[in-house]
Amino acid sequence: MSRESPSALPGKPVRPELPGKLPDHLRAELIAFRRDLHMHPELGHQEFRTTAAIKARLEKAGLRPRVLKSGTGLICDVGTWDRGRPMLALRADIDALPIPDAKTHVSYRSTYPDRAHACGHDVHTAVVLGAGLVLADLDRQGLLPRPVRLLFQPAEEVLPGGATEAIDSGVLDGVGQIIAVHCDPRVDAGRLGLRPGPITSACDRLEVTLSGAGGHTARPHLTTDLVTAAARVAVDVPALLARRMDARSGMSVTWGRLEAGHACNVIPMHAELSGTVRCLDLNAWYEAPDMIHAAIDEVSTMHGAKFEINHVRGVPPVVNDPVVTELLREAMAARRGAESVEDTEQSLGGEDFSWYLEHVPGAMARLGVRRPGDTAKRDLHRGDFDVDESAIGVGVEFFTAAALLDGRRVRPVGVADR
Repeated sequence: MSRESPSALPGKPVRPELPGKLPDHLRAELIAFRRDLHMHPELGHQEFRTTAAIKARLEKAGLRPRVLKSGTGLICDVGTWDRGRPMLALRADIDALPIPDAKTHVSYRSTYPDRAHACGHDVHTAVVLGAGLVLADLDRQGLLPRPVRLLFQPAEEVLPGGATEAIDSGVLDGVGQIIAVHCDPRVDAGRLGLRPGPITSACDRLEVTLSGAGGHTARPHLTTDLVTAAARVAVDVPALLARRMDARSGMSVTWGRLEAGHACNVIPMHAELSGTVRCLDLNAWYEAPDMIHAAIDEVSTMHGAKFEINHVRGVPPVVNDPVVTELLREAMAARRGAESVEDTEQSLGGEDFSWYLEHVPGAMARLGVRRPGDTAKRDLHRGDFDVDESAIGVGVEFFTAAALLDGRRVRPVGVADR
């Protein structure tokens, strides 16, 4: 008596098996590679050891990586590129954060003080590296239908992001589409979060310096009370903007630092505030500097304080191309079934992947890294951040599926192959 697989049952379409499964020995190697990066985190524009490690492994596989002009980060093409076949780019960011690693129960805890891979960039790097190694093997077998570019980008955490320098150095030359993943500790490992359209927000850095005549706390009427002025800027500026911007823009000014004074009985002559500006809407991001300047001017003038503003433009929102997003949905479904894909909301986090999308269509997915059954609330940019490392293998097979399916797609003449 023969047994048929569920996919072969009458009335149910057969899903062809895609090549590019991750072998167990490479899975173990990638986990070890990620742990090594986790133990040796490097900040933006300082990722020399990380770059060297990636380069060495790609060269061992017979590939020819090219380090970027900045000295950190690299690109590596898999397959032969000609001008009639634009490449799909797989992007990973490789830098860490300037925060201490608070994990005490793992052997791969950061060995560098006040530095940690607390945003999952070590996972992103291992995923793209693994995908490149698998795709290179498929290319040797004649099974890679379209060339692929691996992009390991430095300094994602440094505004306005290392993506701008990477683009200026030519990383998108010959690229037709670009895709990426970002770790999501709210999504179980083995699952993927997707959203067509905007998936992140714009993000800027805002610094305000207030100044005025200080004096004795016994006679505040003879001073510019900068502590009160700073407190009012911190509270009133976000409130004013909430009423002057369309609420649908999702604009948010949030302060992370406020400093003023050194003694309890002295009104200081200087005060400083710094924080971030986030917008869900691209048009609101363009309007933000003028609106914020006007609000700070209004509140500071009311208290007689002089002010200086340093508004550092960061990144626009990541806006996922719907066609590329559908490719990612098909890729994950091909590997793990349609039920492994879930819809996700737009985040107020910023990502410099958005700069690539100013030039070519692309999409970013949220890679689940939560251990199934873990009910603890975890987030990015925390010293205790960690992942379920099975997500690395999931990401590799997802990326390889996307590359294979993209290469098989029939594109309208003059659109993708021009």
